Amino acid sequence: MTATKNSTIYKSIKRTPLLLICFIFPLVSIFAQKTSVKKPNVIVILTDDMGYSDIGCFGSEIKTPNIDKLAKNGLSFTHFYNTARCSPTRASLLTGLYPHQAGMGHLATENYKETGYADDLSKNAVTMAEVFQSAGYATYMTGKWHIAKNLGRTTDSSNWPCQRGFQRYFGTLNGSGSYYDPGTLISNNKFIAPPIKDFYYTNAISDTAVKFIRENPNGKPFFFYIAYTAAHWPLHAPESEIKKYKGQYDLGWDYIREQRFNKLKKLGIISANCVLTERGVTIPAWKDEPMKEWQAKRMEVYAAMIDIMDQGIGRIITALEQKGELENTVIFYMHDNGGCAEPLDSNVPEVPLTSEQKVVKPYSYDSIFLDKKPVYTRDGNFVRSGKGVMPGPTNTFTAYGEEWANVSNTPFRLYKHWVHEGGIASPLIIHWPKGIASKGKLSNQPSHLIDVMATCIDIAQLNYPKEYHQNLIQPFEGKSLKPAFTNKPIERAFIFWEHEGNRAIRVANWKLVSRTQKNKAFGAEDEAAWELYDMDTDPTEMKNLAKTYPDKVTDFAQLWEKEAQRTSAKPWPWNNKKQSKNQE
Repeated sequence: MTATKNSTIYKSIKRTPLLLICFIFPLVSIFAQKTSVKKPNVIVILTDDMGYSDIGCFGSEIKTPNIDKLAKNGLSFTHFYNTARCSPTRASLLTGLYPHQAGMGHLATENYKETGYADDLSKNAVTMAEVFQSAGYATYMTGKWHIAKNLGRTTDSSNWPCQRGFQRYFGTLNGSGSYYDPGTLISNNKFIAPPIKDFYYTNAISDTAVKFIRENPNGKPFFFYIAYTAAHWPLHAPESEIKKYKGQYDLGWDYIREQRFNKLKKLGIISANCVLTERGVTIPAWKDEPMKEWQAKRMEVYAAMIDIMDQGIGRIITALEQKGELENTVIFYMHDNGGCAEPLDSNVPEVPLTSEQKVVKPYSYDSIFLDKKPVYTRDGNFVRSGKGVMPGPTNTFTAYGEEWANVSNTPFRLYKHWVHEGGIASPLIIHWPKGIASKGKLSNQPSHLIDVMATCIDIAQLNYPKEYHQNLIQPFEGKSLKPAFTNKPIERAFIFWEHEGNRAIRVANWKLVSRTQKNKAFGAEDEAAWELYDMDTDPTEMKNLAKTYPDKVTDFAQLWEKEAQRTSAKPWPWNNKKQSKNQE
């Protein structure tokens, strides 16, 4: 019967016109190819307030084996840049625009009138989640949002994650908060209390990400944005994790900074002739530090916070492996700004508790908490801060200060807020087994947050809209990084920065940069204070060439001014008046 059936089929085919056969079979083949090739998944991992050398594969002594593995089997960019601050970075990353174009020139929740400083995500910008969702992707997010002005104080939630393209969301709308009891914690659009008493936010971000990945329908591509708050202040971590780093920092910041610098050279991330910047001017030599035990403990906790995050990234990788999705998943890893030198009361002595503050005042574990810093823990203990307060427990709220931020930013100078390298330089690791053949390589091509959108559109073949929800959409600014996957050049003219009057533009190997004093009026003296550096020979910005090449200063300054006007970085919202003191 089989032979007869096959013979019949053969005769049928034989009688079919040859031209029709030639037409049908290619169509069948093409259709099969299109339906069998699954688009790549994309995961974007963003950390908070971490410096350039805070992960093992970029020089750190902190244990980050899972991030290091991504670098070992992927491609690392050594000249990747953020925007020097939390909210602008998040807006720029998600939209592929400079932050002012996305309405986020300063910090979410501010109240400036200027277009570039509305500090609420622009409706004339489309997010990566919106672009991926339009292409049929599942879209998920866990972690910190911080690009919406409204944090629950009114009913307007139009700029919350689920209204900007994410189908499922778990995280915080605010820019910072307790790791044990974070304010503005929501599930999708509903405010919630921490679901368990031993809650730790970093673990919750990771474990919810694992849950979403496991529940993603088989065969459906997904886009996932994982925005950790680690290692933003406050310094919170379980003591069991802190113990791993006991004694690690007893030799002080000078020693650790030197060790990281040497490791960066050994890894080839910085050149052999690179010069280490001087210790911050307000930082004493370690031998002169009077509170060594407290200082060492601050960095022990900070290290533990990063370690916990890395463990979570490991669980996410395992979940991808178990679903058979790791090979076809593009993972981006980066930091939102440089190390944070904000003292958070750590430079003033702790104020003794009043008799009222000593009274235990517990409150319900199902209470909704919206503020950044709790006054009391849920079990009723007053939250302490100030110099000498040993960090880690839930009843503390402290930072690691400029002393250790200087270490985090090794080998660079300055910090979060500024657009010198210490404020904007970040590792970028791209891991994609299916798409990156050369493993463990370094790329020194300058790149920026705006490039992530362009790269995703390129590798996933997405359509970028000219209009979305009846709003005209600005074209994205970035360049695809995909050519670097095969060691090809990324063609670009320049990269532009502005934050709090701090300005920079990078043209090829040249960087023009200036700084203003934080919380001071932006004046004419700042406008003229340009510095010029050759980033090929002087990546740590030690030799100012402005007087040597005045023509370049003039040309680049004119280009910066043109871009400032085009991208709405100007007009200044704080011209001739004091800048905001809001710190996050």
